[in-house]
Amino acid sequence: MSFPSAGFPEVRPRRLRRSPAVRALARETSVEPRQLVLPMFVREGVNEAAPISSMPGVVQHSMDSLRRAAVEAAEAGVGGVMLFGVPAVRDAAGSGADDPNGILNVATRALVDEVGDALVVQTDLCLDEFTDHGHCGVLAADGSVDNDATLERYVSMALAQARAGSHLLGLSGMMDGQVAAIRRGLDAEGFTDTLLLGYAAKYASAFYGPFREAVDSQLQGDRRTYQLDPGNRREGIREALIDEAEGADIVMVKPAMSFLDVLREVRDAVHVPVWAYQISGEYAMIEAAAANGWIDRRAAVLESLLSIRRAGADAVLTYWATEAATWLREG
Repeated sequence: MSFPSAGFPEVRPRRLRRSPAVRALARETSVEPRQLVLPMFVREGVNEAAPISSMPGVVQHSMDSLRRAAVEAAEAGVGGVMLFGVPAVRDAAGSGADDPNGILNVATRALVDEVGDALVVQTDLCLDEFTDHGHCGVLAADGSVDNDATLERYVSMALAQARAGSHLLGLSGMMDGQVAAIRRGLDAEGFTDTLLLGYAAKYASAFYGPFREAVDSQLQGDRRTYQLDPGNRREGIREALIDEAEGADIVMVKPAMSFLDVLREVRDAVHVPVWAYQISGEYAMIEAAAANGWIDRRAAVLESLLSIRRAGADAVLTYWATEAATWLREG
């Protein structure tokens, strides 16, 4: 039987998909271990790691387990770790945040000594883990978050983290002017080489729930007066441009999954590196679906990371960083 030539396609894009080797050669986007950052929680006053029920496989570390996990991450080729502290005592001002002997600063010194030559040791710069009200800043008399008073606390926290040896400060509080204030404060004390990651487009998302368990959050209410409205795309771009102008070395879009459109536009708008945070709810959803046998866990994890990279992220904060890095190195 013969068919007229007009019945056959003249363009055959499938040629570029015909074998694993061809697909690998033609792939536009990839994920490498060095592009992954592992968020880690360290809890004051514990002798062993404590599982986080809503984030299977993630723990609140003791100091010893933190060191071991950081070494494992470095050996897997992960690019960095982001530390979050869980203090034993909290107060309205978040005093533990800038205490040199507070859990976050003690852990920072330990990891800089342990793995500081192998990866970038990063620290979360926000008061929410340290306040008894759970907000990211200090409160005014009417209960609102006082932006400018919070900036003073952020500068003090930044100096404490820099003195502890943090290579990069993650400014996650979403206060107006935070990048400029912290940059000035660091430079005035000689910390001109300390990197600033501005969480520029951080949205008030429904997917933060498991994180609240991870840091034992005391939050009452919500953070919608300072985190971005999920319906606002242009505002996210504006915030990123402001952070870049104020001196951020890197800007962040958070969460990743629900805001890939914002991530793409931020990447196109700024000239500094752009990172994205694959947050706790994103992690928990994939883990839950995989545990029920509904999806292929490894394939879903790697595809999710690939999609974030494809949207424009130069690096991704993900709780799968060490595991994914190991998979990627295995090929």
